[in-house]
Amino acid sequence: MKTALITGVTGQDGSFLAEFLLEKGYDVHGTIRRSSVDYRERIAHLEGRPHFHLHYAHLGDSMSLIQVIGRVRPDEIYNLAAQSHVQVSFDSPEFTADVDATGVLRILEAVRQCGLASTCKIYQASTSELYGKVEEVPQNENTPFHPYSPYAIAKQYGHWIVKEYREAYNMFCCSGILFNHESERRGETFVTRKITLAAARIAQGKQEKLYLGNLSSLRDWGYAKDYVECMWLILQNKTPEDFVIATGEQHSVREFCQLAFHYAGIELEFVGEGENEKGIDKATGKVLVEVSPDFYRPTDVVNLWGDPSKAKAELGWNPTKTSFEELVRIMVDSDMAKVAVEKAGEHIRMNLAEYLEKGIVK
Repeated sequence: MKTALITGVTGQDGSFLAEFLLEKGYDVHGTIRRSSVDYRERIAHLEGRPHFHLHYAHLGDSMSLIQVIGRVRPDEIYNLAAQSHVQVSFDSPEFTADVDATGVLRILEAVRQCGLASTCKIYQASTSELYGKVEEVPQNENTPFHPYSPYAIAKQYGHWIVKEYREAYNMFCCSGILFNHESERRGETFVTRKITLAAARIAQGKQEKLYLGNLSSLRDWGYAKDYVECMWLILQNKTPEDFVIATGEQHSVREFCQLAFHYAGIELEFVGEGENEKGIDKATGKVLVEVSPDFYRPTDVVNLWGDPSKAKAELGWNPTKTSFEELVRIMVDSDMAKVAVEKAGEHIRMNLAEYLEKGIVK
């Protein structure tokens, strides 16, 4: 039985990867941060299984990493923990650098200090944001980096320190350059989940309008559940190499929005340009989507499009197992169900309050 350690196991990717590795027969260990707020809903269904274990550790605390790695002695480490929100990196650049840049170094050094440099394989989650102000499209493993946010710059350090340790210490460590990957487990502050949740709420009368930033931004969106398979395949490769993980398809925020509302039962028509663009319900003429300058970034990446040819050819990975349309439908269906449950809960609470007021129940 192989042993894997996943940092960021409570996140979207970490939870899918934990499920995937357990199905492969791994003994899976994950690191979590101590918090007074429970944020383990994505992995709650895994807790209690005999081959799933959690440990307290933090990428900002080298001693905690050394202790966990020394105790678990994993065959594979998947570093998925990060401050991964681009806009937040402008607000918290120092924290982003400490976790996303130096945190990678701490893991590599922990593996060396624990005497596992020759036995432990390490996967680092790099990002398409490394390409930033893109110099060619689509982007592949040889495209020059031009990071355009504190998040991307921190991630570039993590990417290059992995390359350095691979060459300096002959360690099996490599990076997957992940393009945007979404799912029903995506955090609600990310634009795709913000859209699908708003579409569900508007369709069910729980929200009036959705405000977005640049509707013309282009992204390569895939399904996170498919992408974790590629992470695993990278560590099963004979040699440690870096790979682009992408679908090879590109869509705008506007397209994503239009499709999400379609699956929620609303047909949108976009009119106007720039900050004056609006999404209008064709059936009612009501404005449901507007652009807000508050959601524009100080520097914005507008054209990310990955070339997964190497991963397809060398790893046998299928990047379009789940189509773009199916991804959006999965997310909208999940959020439609979520909003329906919330509405039912509110109805029960309102009825209970009324019964209490009337003395029907005590």
